[in-house]
Amino acid sequence: MSIGALDAMSAYGRVAGLGGNSKTDPIKTGGSAGGFGAMVEDMVTGTADQLRTAEKASAQQVAGKGDLIDVVTAIGAAETALDTMVAVRDRVVNAYSDIMRMQI
Repeated sequence: MSIGALDAMSAYGRVAGLGGNSKTDPIKTGGSAGGFGAMVEDMVTGTADQLRTAEKASAQQVAGKGDLIDVVTAIGAAETALDTMVAVRDRVVNAYSDIMRMQI
């Protein structure tokens, strides 16, 4: 299954809660809210936060202080964020490779 770049960014925005925020949403602002670098930085930061949240929920469950539903939800969100990040990275690498193969 192929994931388009805009589909991946939209999915990440839904997971990270950025979908309605036009100030940080690069699709709604036309990329002018810090550009591509800011978008990638936000994706990396958001993914790391999701992974930390899942790790904390797992640790609480192991200690007997957490709920299993919270652990499953946090892990699912972290997995989706990581899959989206990997999909965007793959698309960027493929685009870079295509540009490098172009003849001048």
